[in-house]
Amino acid sequence: MLTSKVAKRYAQGLLDFTQESGNTDAVFGEMKDIVKIMSSSKELNQFVNTPIIDAKKKEAIALEIFKDFSQVSKNIIRLVIKQGRESQLRNIAQEFINKVEDINGTQRISLVTASPLSQENIQKIITDSKMVNVSNYDLETIVKPEILGGYILRVGDQQIDASVRTKLGNIKKEFQLN
Repeated sequence: MLTSKVAKRYAQGLLDFTQESGNTDAVFGEMKDIVKIMSSSKELNQFVNTPIIDAKKKEAIALEIFKDFSQVSKNIIRLVIKQGRESQLRNIAQEFINKVEDINGTQRISLVTASPLSQENIQKIITDSKMVNVSNYDLETIVKPEILGGYILRVGDQQIDASVRTKLGNIKKEFQLN
């Protein structure tokens, strides 16, 4: 997923500040909460992206939603809204998470399957791939029935596409060539 320059700059500023103040871990957890909440709430996204609503009202509601957060997280939320960048809040939080995981040596893995898999099968795919070389990784599983079967495993910039859809597409291309 491409991240905007705005999100990268805010996330880097937040990371620099939290490293100096020594509360990176607390803010890291809160940024994960922001991503989770904003990913699951269509209404919150519509509210945040509505240009008609005043910034002060957006700030008050956002601070009420995230009232249990640390002062650092509340301040970044307040700053982002005051600067008119509230539509980038989720991206800023995700970019901060990515930067902290990079520092900690965490590999990001994406596994796309046609149907939900058991934890045992997921673990077997990861260990058999030999692409994951650390025990510290962040796994995102995505279910997309349109791949028909198999899986697509992405680790960093490497990808294994063992989906039925891709295999059928390759067979179709072979028939067209012959």
